[in-house]
Amino acid sequence: MSLKTRVLYIEDDPGSQRLVSRVLEPAGFDVFLADEGLAGINLARDVQPDLILMDINLPGLNGREITTRLRGLPYFAGVPIIALTANTSSQHRERALAAGCDGYLTKPIDVATFRSEIKAFLHGRREELAAPDKLVHLERHAQRIVTRLEDKIRQLEEANARLRELDRLKSDFIALVSHELRTPLTLLEGYAHLLDDTLRDAESGDPLPDLHLLVDGLNVGVERIGQVISEIINASRIASGEIELAIRPILLHELVAYIIDDIADVLAQRNLRFRVLELESLPSIEGDPHHLYTAFSNVVGNAIKYTPDGGAITVSARQVGDAVDVSVADTGIGIPQAQAGRVFEQFHVLGEVEHHTTSKSAFKGGGIGLGLTIARGIIEAHRGRIWVGSATGEQPPPQGATFHVLLPLRQPAADNTGNC
Repeated sequence: MSLKTRVLYIEDDPGSQRLVSRVLEPAGFDVFLADEGLAGINLARDVQPDLILMDINLPGLNGREITTRLRGLPYFAGVPIIALTANTSSQHRERALAAGCDGYLTKPIDVATFRSEIKAFLHGRREELAAPDKLVHLERHAQRIVTRLEDKIRQLEEANARLRELDRLKSDFIALVSHELRTPLTLLEGYAHLLDDTLRDAESGDPLPDLHLLVDGLNVGVERIGQVISEIINASRIASGEIELAIRPILLHELVAYIIDDIADVLAQRNLRFRVLELESLPSIEGDPHHLYTAFSNVVGNAIKYTPDGGAITVSARQVGDAVDVSVADTGIGIPQAQAGRVFEQFHVLGEVEHHTTSKSAFKGGGIGLGLTIARGIIEAHRGRIWVGSATGEQPPPQGATFHVLLPLRQPAADNTGNC
């Protein structure tokens, strides 16, 4: 033949693709390959093949659905479409023929006869169904398409709802970051002007006042900006799986003691009671002390943020087999059931963004919604798990929330020097 016969083979198995190509190409066929339905339809439009081979079980659109679509396009009304599948049942054959296939071949192909079978279909061979059988299978085929369409619409609606939620979270995150950065930047600008004025006064002969207050103000602004940037960087590393762990033995009661020292002023200012129970009886665990300090600080900080002044926070623990279960319980506002599964998502913040305040330690105070996300990433990097329980619904009285952190006592040796 002067022009090669074009055969389109829609098949997601590379081995089957190679075999069919090796059998047909030496016989003068030009074989085009697609590994899923939409790509196959697009390629069919581009190359306008003389024959189409079609696997039935394909990702996305299946072979019957692709055949039905192609039969609705003018060029393909008379193009032979042959099902090539591993399913040998008569029922599947009848479904394929009812959907518009002209033949039904089974895998594995017979290399000795495969070329002649393809040529026979090119020269007019067709497999037919009796009219009553075809009608029955067409109705079933139509019902399956409608059912699949309904499922896809539901999935798209859910995906669209999730995308709208992510878009809202993105907007809220931008607003939170802007708010979190604006305050320390205002501090830096204000104290920088004061420092400039002070130096000008000194140049004119005025006595130089104590500059420590000005420097302290600048340092507060720099530290706050550093905290925001650090949270964003940590969240980014967690999302990309790039947390580096320096594993060593850790006593959890010592780790919690460091956290208490750092929040002592906040506890006193807000009259919060902080209790630690049974941590000293725990064995040491293996972990990265810096990262675990960050994780537990974020969980404790979350409890402080959502516990009213005069409330209580309790850290307790117990050994569970080869792991420890550390709980952080508060007497705060609790977590609505609808949000309990989402508090660890990036940028998720309880309450309205409009009510956001700058202080991270104030009741319902600030933050950019990454603290619990970072905590979860660190705990999971240690092969652990974190979850939350809450006894409250949407309305008061406050009944609090309890966060649980389950950590293994020992880490796999291979992780001591690598990434997690």
